[in-house]
Amino acid sequence: MGAQLILASASPRRKELLEQLKLKIIIQPVDLDETPKPGEKPLAYVERVAAEKSQLCAAVSTTILPILAADTAVILDETILGKPKNKDDAMAMLSRLSGRTHQVFSAVSLRGKAHWNTVSITEVTFRKIKEIEMQAYWESGEPVDKAGSYAIQGLGGLFVESIKGSYSGVVGLPLFETAQLLSKQGIDLLV
Repeated sequence: MGAQLILASASPRRKELLEQLKLKIIIQPVDLDETPKPGEKPLAYVERVAAEKSQLCAAVSTTILPILAADTAVILDETILGKPKNKDDAMAMLSRLSGRTHQVFSAVSLRGKAHWNTVSITEVTFRKIKEIEMQAYWESGEPVDKAGSYAIQGLGGLFVESIKGSYSGVVGLPLFETAQLLSKQGIDLLV
């Protein structure tokens, strides 16, 4: 069977999650400025970025396959914690997250017969993180390209005391919500 879906992302985590669902995908990342607009609320931000990714991919795509895009943001005190610029930025983010509950917004945009989108919101509580642990975590290389400077599916999972919501959404693609959108497109994963 040929490809069923285009993934407008270079994220290896999103690719793995879709392959876990036995989907045959084509990777077609897009280059998009993901800077939040002045005064843009976190929910509006992730919805906009996911939609712009799928729209940009659709504009350059040469196939009729549906296009899936996503955006994930770590939110603390209504502030978007993006990918760290450097070690100091990562340490500052991890210090802010230490011993607190934050949210992870993961928006999904699917373009095919129509355009559908959805958002998963997950609460993640971190235990207190020691300075030496933050240093060692930075040295592992894992926080470098991760929103909020951590990866729940890796060593960053050691900081997670509890989670309420979608684990896969925190990783980068909420599977429950994604499956619902794919079903609207006629892609039923279990039948």
